[in-house]
Amino acid sequence: MRDCSTNRAGFDRVLMAVAATFLTVSATSALAAQSTTPRASAAELAIDAAIPRPEPANVPPPTAGDFKMDSTASVPDAAKAVDKAIEKPAEPSPTAKAAEPKPAETVTAPVANDAATAAAATATAPAAEPAKEPVKVSTVAPADQPVADRLRDMLGAKSLRYFDRKSERAAVEKFYSARDYAPQWTQAGKLTDSGKGVIARLKDAAADGLNPADYSVPDFSAAASPDLLAEAELKLTASMLDYARQAQSGRMHWSQVAADILYPEHPTDPTEVLANISTAKDASAALDGYNPPHKPYKELKAKLAELRGQGDGPMIHIAEGPALAFKAATKKQGEVAPEDSRVPQLRAKLGVAENPDGTHYDAKVAAAVRKFQESVDLKPTGVLDDRTVKAINSPKRDRQIDLVLVNMERLRWLPRQLGAASLGNAYVILNVPDFTLKVMQNGAPVWTTRVVTGKPGKHATPMLTETMKFITVNPTWNVPPSIIYNEYLPALQQDPTVLQRMGLRLERNRDGSIHISQPPGEANALGRIRFNFPNKFLVYQHDTPDKHLFAKEERAFSHGCMRVQNPDQYASTLLNIVMPNERYSPEKIRSMYGRSEIDLKFPTPIPVNLTYQTAFVDDAGKLQIRKDIYGRDAVMLTLLKNSRNKDLEVMVSHAQPSYARPKDGLPPGVSFASDNTYSSGPSFFERLFGGPSTVTPPAPVGRRPQQRFTR
Repeated sequence: MRDCSTNRAGFDRVLMAVAATFLTVSATSALAAQSTTPRASAAELAIDAAIPRPEPANVPPPTAGDFKMDSTASVPDAAKAVDKAIEKPAEPSPTAKAAEPKPAETVTAPVANDAATAAAATATAPAAEPAKEPVKVSTVAPADQPVADRLRDMLGAKSLRYFDRKSERAAVEKFYSARDYAPQWTQAGKLTDSGKGVIARLKDAAADGLNPADYSVPDFSAAASPDLLAEAELKLTASMLDYARQAQSGRMHWSQVAADILYPEHPTDPTEVLANISTAKDASAALDGYNPPHKPYKELKAKLAELRGQGDGPMIHIAEGPALAFKAATKKQGEVAPEDSRVPQLRAKLGVAENPDGTHYDAKVAAAVRKFQESVDLKPTGVLDDRTVKAINSPKRDRQIDLVLVNMERLRWLPRQLGAASLGNAYVILNVPDFTLKVMQNGAPVWTTRVVTGKPGKHATPMLTETMKFITVNPTWNVPPSIIYNEYLPALQQDPTVLQRMGLRLERNRDGSIHISQPPGEANALGRIRFNFPNKFLVYQHDTPDKHLFAKEERAFSHGCMRVQNPDQYASTLLNIVMPNERYSPEKIRSMYGRSEIDLKFPTPIPVNLTYQTAFVDDAGKLQIRKDIYGRDAVMLTLLKNSRNKDLEVMVSHAQPSYARPKDGLPPGVSFASDNTYSSGPSFFERLFGGPSTVTPPAPVGRRPQQRFTR
């Protein structure tokens, strides 16, 4: 028989344990109830009290197997309560559901001693690692890394040694930095196609009218170390930038030549040059693209090659010697190619690239001699005789080469785009030494006329580029200060009636200065039409009453402005370009002649280019040479040949002429009327305009344009 008392005692112990548990849970839950909603059930509190708190807190929820019961007694009621609590937990309120964290974020911790628990949790959590910067992966090939390292050092410390222009130095540093200082012209120590192309263009700079000595080409084959390769890299980059800059803008700035030259600046952008050449499929062609695109330049370049015999020969002198003749092989006799020490020089002079050091006067050399003889009107025998040697060494031929070179240089100063694209690239170009004006459109002349230009000296016609904005029919001539104070006032001292006889009106301005004008009419010094392209030199193109000067070959007679032979045709040509629907004709222009000024404004201005081309190629393809009437060829040749250590690209400032009124005022016996006007009136007219005047002076008029021009 079982001992009921023993069983009873065990059961009592279980009841006491459960009761103690409920008392503990009740006390704990009372504290938690203040901050927890809704209140937990008694079964849940019993479970919470019986389950050990896990460390760390992020663990799965407990199961029934997690409970450790007393093995010496059975507690069926308590076990059932636990099982029932696990099977059906209490439903939380909607507010609690919304605030319930995600399973991965659930942390179970004791309610009491929160600070200690938080400290324990912090102690057990892994420390956060500091953020690491991303490691930059070099794009430089391993074989080029040593050169790249040297380039980085050299550009950081010695870039001034290679690039003395600040903009170029900055562009080069940015260019190499962007490519992790990888070399551009070599790869694994060998020249790239890009590097070969740049070197080829620099070595052929003479063909473009430039000096190859200005663009040093390093010897990459002798660069056997990263230091030498990096140095050669920067030297070639510097030479390439020099070539591009001078090919586009010129070896000298136009201000180095004279004060009366003004062209728009169009410098190269070194950043653009580096990007263009480094990405071009043909680096040589891309670098050549910085030379002028104009037809006149390309024609002179071809003539330069002809004069040099396709070679760079002006500095090579062929010595006198026996006649040399090549004979082709025959059945009886083989090929005859005499040998002479002059032949290598002859090959270089005439551009025979094959076998440059060969001393035999072979078929190639004889053919080049024959071609040269044809170009200088000698009998094309192919024999190098005394006459041919003298012609090859001709100073006249070398002088022509020099003239072509300076004229190619001047063409670099012109704008890259000569005409207005919206008008079919229409523009006006006036060549002062040729005394010719052309209207160009779509690359071809559409109208040509003779002009009279400025006298040498202080009245020289300036070189400039501007835009013609309007035409004035029946213009008033406002005499410029230079003529008033240097010519008219001294003439008044000799003859007080000279201005009256010329039909000129003299007025005194409020500041005491003198103004002289001539009203519109057939006797007006400007004729019937004035072509206006406002500029700092106050020159323009116009008609003239003195037509006889156009019959002369040299026509430098004006005070700086340009007189046009057929102004009515010139006006109708320009107006039909800018306003084709108006159908202007010379007759329509002449119908406007009268005594009132009429301004015909252009909807689109036409570029006007005043040039100084003493060497140019005519429409028949023949080289034409003109007299250097202003002495500008001589100045440029002196600068180019004798200024090796001078930076000719620097702009020079020039003092502008000032025409102040004379201290003594008007000549004796000359006075003004009450309205501040003075009318005075053939010897002076003949001296001033080149011919006598038989025109009766017209009545003076008071209208005066605001802008004053020189004549």
